[in-house]
Amino acid sequence: MKKFLAIALALFLFISLIACKDNNSGSSNATNPQANNSGENQQSGNQSGNQSETGSNAQNAGNAEDAKLSGKLSIIDLEDRDSSILRGIRIYGNQAGTLDGINGKKASLTDVRDVFELGEWVEFYPDTDAEYYLRVWVLKHRDDQEYYNTCKFSDLMPNFATYCDLHYPVDEENPDEWYWGSFYLNESDCEPGYYDFVFTYEGKAIAVLQTRFYKCGELASKSDEELEKLMRE
Repeated sequence: MKKFLAIALALFLFISLIACKDNNSGSSNATNPQANNSGENQQSGNQSGNQSETGSNAQNAGNAEDAKLSGKLSIIDLEDRDSSILRGIRIYGNQAGTLDGINGKKASLTDVRDVFELGEWVEFYPDTDAEYYLRVWVLKHRDDQEYYNTCKFSDLMPNFATYCDLHYPVDEENPDEWYWGSFYLNESDCEPGYYDFVFTYEGKAIAVLQTRFYKCGELASKSDEELEKLMRE
C-alpha cells in the first residue's frame, strides 16, 4: 500500500511539473512578442511630427533612392478643388545659386528650382490670384503620390517636416517683389534626402513638387550650371 501511494505521489508531481513548464512557456510568449525587424517604419523629420508609419504606407514614404527630379509641378486636377489658382511658382534659396541663375527663374509650373540645403531659407513667389489660403506642406517623399489627393493635412501626419503659409505681402513696401512665405529645414531635426512640397489651397492639395535637400554647406560652392545639372538628375 505504501509503495502504491509513493508511485501515485511521484506521478502527481511529474504531471504538475509538466503543466507548470507549459504555463511558463505561454507567459513568456505573451509578454515578449516577436519584434518587427522589417526596418520599413519611417519617422518625421520634425519634432512636432514624430509619428511612424507601418505596412504599405511606410513602403511608400521616406528618401527613395530611385526618386527623380524634374522641376515640374504635378498638378492635382480633381473636381473638388481649383488647381488653376496656382499658375506658377518661383522658389529662391539664400545659400546656393544666383539671381542670374536658378534663383532668378520666372514663375513656372515646369521649370522650378528643386534642390536646396538643410538650413537654407527657402522663399516662395507664387503666380496666383489668391491672396490667402495657400500653404506649402513639406514632407518626406512618397512614391504613392495619390495619397495627397485625399489625406487630411496635419502637423501630426507621418513624415511631416514643416509647413509654410503663403500670404500676399500687402504690408511690405514693394509687395509684388516680396516673398509670400519662407521656411528652412533644421539639420538637427531633418535628414538630407528627397522631400515633397505639397501646395494646398483651402486645405486641399493642388500641386506637388518633388525636391531634394543636401547637407548644410554642400551646395553653396556650386555654380548655377552645376546646380541645374543636379536639378535634372
